[in-house]
Amino acid sequence: MAGPDAPWLIVGLGNPGAQYADTRHNIGFLVVDELAARAGVSLSVQKRSRALVGTGRLAGQRIVLAQPQSFMNDSGGPVSYLGGFYSVPVDRIVVIHDELDLPFGAARVKVGGGDNGHNGLRSIRKSLGTGEWARVRVGIDRPAPPIDPASYVLKGWGADQRATLADAVSYAADATESLISVGLADTQNRYNR
Repeated sequence: MAGPDAPWLIVGLGNPGAQYADTRHNIGFLVVDELAARAGVSLSVQKRSRALVGTGRLAGQRIVLAQPQSFMNDSGGPVSYLGGFYSVPVDRIVVIHDELDLPFGAARVKVGGGDNGHNGLRSIRKSLGTGEWARVRVGIDRPAPPIDPASYVLKGWGADQRATLADAVSYAADATESLISVGLADTQNRYNR
């Protein structure tokens, strides 16, 4: 278990590069951008970690914000490196990611669980040797057949989603702040509805 002043590592998942910037798979990056703005933190390249990284305080807690610049399927390397570099115990790692099986704009917080076909989560589990870290799952909706989910996550937002995207990002950022300030149970009671 972490000491009271151990930092939190908050990682938003996505893919680097302009061609992916406005896609559903990158909602984790958007939430970290929102948290960075709230904390007054700038993210900059940290070459050894292969991530954009910024440190500061949020909700009274020490934080390390990160956006891996490896591709989604290789997110584990940057997360593992940053956890070691900043001495972050696994129970203080929070991964924010897109979730096909939640309605758009919903957020659910949990610790552990399966990967549900998400290659970023699978990579992190493999690199850390455990899945017992916190996840903030951000709903992006599952497409109706015959649309392939793998293609859907790499496409831009539909007009209906774009209209409320800022609200969805803010809600997920609120859930993340709640998790690090009041803990899992209270956060689940408030956001997992």
